[in-house]
Amino acid sequence: MGPFNRKTGGSDQSSDPPSPADRDEELSLFAQPKDLSPSGSQQEAMKSFKTRAYEALMERIDLIAASQMPPERLRHEIELFIAEFAAEKNVQINAREQKQIASSLVDDMIGLGPLEEIIHDDSVTDILVNGSQSVYIERKGKLEKINIKFHDEAHLQQIARRIASRVGRRIDESSPMVDARLADGSRVNIIMPPLALDGTSISIRKFARIDITLDKMVENNNISQSMAVFLKIAAASRLNILISGGTGSGKTTLLNSLSQLIDPIERIVTIEDSAELRLQQPHVVRLESRPPNIEGEGEVTIRDLVRNALRMRPDRIIVGEVRGDETIDMLQAMNTGHDGSMSTIHANRPREALTRLENMMSMSGFEMPTRVVRSQIVGAINLIIHTERMRDGIRRVTEIAEITGIEGDIIMSHDLFKFEYQEDIVDVESGETRIRGIYRSSGVTPQFAPRALYYGFDKELKEAMRGNL
Repeated sequence: MGPFNRKTGGSDQSSDPPSPADRDEELSLFAQPKDLSPSGSQQEAMKSFKTRAYEALMERIDLIAASQMPPERLRHEIELFIAEFAAEKNVQINAREQKQIASSLVDDMIGLGPLEEIIHDDSVTDILVNGSQSVYIERKGKLEKINIKFHDEAHLQQIARRIASRVGRRIDESSPMVDARLADGSRVNIIMPPLALDGTSISIRKFARIDITLDKMVENNNISQSMAVFLKIAAASRLNILISGGTGSGKTTLLNSLSQLIDPIERIVTIEDSAELRLQQPHVVRLESRPPNIEGEGEVTIRDLVRNALRMRPDRIIVGEVRGDETIDMLQAMNTGHDGSMSTIHANRPREALTRLENMMSMSGFEMPTRVVRSQIVGAINLIIHTERMRDGIRRVTEIAEITGIEGDIIMSHDLFKFEYQEDIVDVESGETRIRGIYRSSGVTPQFAPRALYYGFDKELKEAMRGNL
């Protein structure tokens, strides 16, 4: 037995056949007459048929049974239903159209509706829904509007609730905001009316299905070969690294790339608001924070997880992003034997990342002199790697700075690598403008050179700093 309660005489409760006028109307819409103008009438007709088929489907289907069926079997059952419904309504559709409509209905029922197709497009990195009639995507670092729409606001909210429910979250008028993730690890933010004035907004940050390595980043001109070797040495030498940058600048991607260089025998604890890191090492413990329930109870913060991680015998702690009072616990962990820990932070440049760390430490509730706060930062952080999404859409590591110490109340640092802009060039084939620049090494010997020597990377470090690779 399938999930449908099929009735003799069609999906209507009445067994009366359609009137000649109704039949003529349907034939005029769907039979593809020869004088059909290229104004999109046929497309509108198929859209109307799909809407009516969806309504009839909802009357007949056992949603509980349908939700428990494998998607391919459900799609086959709906294809059979579409064929029957088209015959009942005297509508002529071919097998390809049956499959197309069936797939669309399955996506509406158990998937992400109109978003299902682009969520599997590897060239799309961001999906931005601004109400039911406006959808933008990011491709190659640039935004573009696409011709995808939801039926109405109710349809969009249905998809939003489905996304939230899959990860044990809820979203409605009483709780109109949620951070969640899809099954493939993509990050989702949803905000609904009354907070979103023009309709529900969904922001999906997708991640590449293939792991991006530092070598791949060299091929994509995200970093230079010398920088890639330098970062490999930094990760293998167990430096504490902070990655700074703006939204969508590639911080998490770079963090994933660096984590691949960690020794497989090390025990790693990752801590995130929404699990995005995809570490390949065999000994990884993944922790995720939890928001409060509707009664305001049960919240587990990043700070709670950082404190708990210290009791889990980690070799390294990786915090997806520091943004609040957990900063002081993370820095103390870096200062107390968990070398090689990493995190990301939102900042416009490395110096601002240090300022943000200070500000967030003040949120922890401890009153500490400025010099003590800055001494904690200097003792914890070795490198700050800054990333940017530049105006040609390419994400680049634009600066690598080393924290060298503190003089008076001032944190001292020096640049090891920096991207220097040269000119704009126009691609002859695509017509797109690209930025040309050079990744320049300062040639300064890093302060962590003795540690690199201890791990056996002294020669490689010297070559990388010369910029000769």
